[in-house]
Amino acid sequence: MLVLLMIMARFVTVTIVFTVLALASIAISSQPAGKLKNSPTLTVTDSGGWKALQRGVEFRKIALERSEPSHLVELKLLRFDTQWIVPRVLRSAQFQLKSADAKTFVEKSGALAAINANYFDTDGKPLAFLKVANQTINSRVAKTALYTGVFGIKEQKPFIIQRDEFIPEQFEEGLQSGPLLLFHGMAQDITAIPSRAHRRALIGIDQEQRLVVAVADSILGGLHWLELQEIFSDAAWQIRATDLLNLDGGGSAQIYVKTGKFVDMVAGTSEVPVAIGFFKRPN
Repeated sequence: MLVLLMIMARFVTVTIVFTVLALASIAISSQPAGKLKNSPTLTVTDSGGWKALQRGVEFRKIALERSEPSHLVELKLLRFDTQWIVPRVLRSAQFQLKSADAKTFVEKSGALAAINANYFDTDGKPLAFLKVANQTINSRVAKTALYTGVFGIKEQKPFIIQRDEFIPEQFEEGLQSGPLLLFHGMAQDITAIPSRAHRRALIGIDQEQRLVVAVADSILGGLHWLELQEIFSDAAWQIRATDLLNLDGGGSAQIYVKTGKFVDMVAGTSEVPVAIGFFKRPN
């Protein structure tokens, strides 16, 4: 009887340990819903969790709800480990197209995923600095309040830097956009730029030097600058970006990913002449 009691006690102890570990795992993978500190009208109703799609690629969805005016926002994110995935700036002209959607950029280039990129005029010409595959398309570094950041690539390594620190000759590829929302872990001053709830596209780098891209999709409204700064930097939402650059938004905001049997997207309402593609690093 004594041996039986000892075995039962050991079984109960092991069961409790596994239960505690399981609950801890759940807590890590999904954060509870809650209101944003800087925006009491916006609630994260489902923070989701990172889902591995393949080595170096993760996907996540965050559901938000705004109370005034009442509408839903869905934030879709991809995270790339740059040990396995490398970015490239793509032009539709490389594929003999005036413009294209994110899905077409993926299909034509062989990328795993693509997101829209910089601002452009009605003729599809870039409004600020753009360099693709070592070819400068627009050499002008814009000095207005909007264009405060640059996404650049050097030796397949991505960078997000402030406009005033940008030296075009040091990068093989780059595009100017804005506003720059986070830089070296600090929220940037964006008071000079009007903020309204809007569909957004973003690219960032997190504390572990992984690339993060996202599109905020909403039929009505979207997200403000301060809300994006909080969602991407606050540890509660498990993105932990140190650098974050806003890309062209509105109808241009779009993202597409296809890896294995997994396919997801946020469609834009218009095609774009430039995108950022994400590719498996060559051996």
